[in-house]
Amino acid sequence: MHIPKHIGVIPDGNRRWAVQNGLSKEKGYKMGLKPGLELLKLCKENNIEEITYYGFTTDNTKRPAEQRIAFTAACVEAVKLLSTENASLLVIGNSSSPMFPKELLPFIERKVFGKEEIRVNFLVNYSYEWDLNGINFCKSKNKNNLLKQLNSHDVSRIDLVIRWGGRRRLSGFLPVQTVYSDFYVLDEYWPDFKPQHFYDALEWYSKQDITLGG
Repeated sequence: MHIPKHIGVIPDGNRRWAVQNGLSKEKGYKMGLKPGLELLKLCKENNIEEITYYGFTTDNTKRPAEQRIAFTAACVEAVKLLSTENASLLVIGNSSSPMFPKELLPFIERKVFGKEEIRVNFLVNYSYEWDLNGINFCKSKNKNNLLKQLNSHDVSRIDLVIRWGGRRRLSGFLPVQTVYSDFYVLDEYWPDFKPQHFYDALEWYSKQDITLGG
């Protein structure tokens, strides 16, 4: 079966899951920690080379304070959990902003933990405007030159984006790396993650005609 080298993950639906389960919205974020670690292990078992998680965006920081505090804390905990795995880990986002958690500053340069079994990227306080800042499109004659100018230049092209929560949009997720990504959407909320979601996405991807525009 043809498998993607790099998977992008949009773990949506945390707030809706919380409301559905009789909780306040901010209670849903921490429920995404276990699924994130479980998905990473599945990727390693299935020889996925790279995975990128969408943590939170600069637009997300405009949400009510209790939600912002909760999803920031969840992202900090998620990175700490990921750093216990055999992987190289990089946190990407506007680290000069006060909204970027100080606990994650040590991770804005890629670090290897144990054996480098998989490359892991985690987007925190990210926006596509920040990522594209300073790019001179007129002088970028090819894709490789353009990629090198990105703030996310250490993230490779993404083959498959998987989004939980039913929304059919990228929400600003790495616009250059996803230019030829296949996009798989699940209606289930991220806290309801099941391994079968991952396998269904791989099965679907294996049936796609991957031409990269050619």
